[in-house]
Amino acid sequence: MAKIGVIMDGISSDLEYGLKALTAAGMRYAELQFVWGTEVGDHTDEEIAKIKDLVTQYDVQVSCISRHIFGGVFLMGTEIGDETYNFHMEKLKRCIAMARELGTDRVRIMSFRKEMVIFGYNGAEKWVASAGAWDKFLKMLEPPVKLAEDEGVTLVVETGNNAIITTGVLGRKMVDAIGSDHLKVLWDPANSLFANEPAWPDGYEALKGGALGHVHMKDVKVDIPEASVWMCPMGTGHMAPHFESLAKAFKDDGYDGVVSLESVFRPDGGTFEDGFKTSVEEFKRIFG
Repeated sequence: MAKIGVIMDGISSDLEYGLKALTAAGMRYAELQFVWGTEVGDHTDEEIAKIKDLVTQYDVQVSCISRHIFGGVFLMGTEIGDETYNFHMEKLKRCIAMARELGTDRVRIMSFRKEMVIFGYNGAEKWVASAGAWDKFLKMLEPPVKLAEDEGVTLVVETGNNAIITTGVLGRKMVDAIGSDHLKVLWDPANSLFANEPAWPDGYEALKGGALGHVHMKDVKVDIPEASVWMCPMGTGHMAPHFESLAKAFKDDGYDGVVSLESVFRPDGGTFEDGFKTSVEEFKRIFG
């Protein structure tokens, strides 16, 4: 079976409860984001030891430590070394230590707050684009990447809705510009639909060949003019036409990372665990 797993709080914030559901579904890769209601990077040493005991007990591997580092931070109003930047760097150090303790080399970061237009041409660079945003973004990544290189982990930058890196195309541009083996893309192709990037072939073609470090998979329906997103069971939304092609490409191209089911669908009157149950078998069929 391929390396497939779940973002655990999509089942439950109670880690042991979630691990029981994960292993009952025949999966062995647990991505940690919120555990016992606490975001990774905020757990005590004693809590991390308990997490380690549980993943060992249930014979699972931690695929990624996924805090929202730099998420929603205003790029153009933040500087290296200021209070906000230092806060996120300290949380990154804590997440890296947690990753190493739990046996994974993947740590997620986000890419600051979205700038709507980063690049402009034929006059748009003066009147429309956020002047200097891309160069500043790359500069702000240098200390986190250096830390990752020193600690022997890989940072994976998620393609987010409210982020500088919204698409596979921008993710590849970032990876190529930084040029470090310790920086890759955490590809969430459903998020990129809101930036009008089809997952297949556009997003995948941009990332294949070394830029892809981790994958989130979910299904959604998007309405960009209405600024709306609906989560839905896997195979019923706008990602559905892309799933089979992506699974085949992962296999054919030898992608050896983890694909995590992001269980964020909640049926009317139900729970996120109910949503997990609507998608897990289809997820396993396609990507397992």
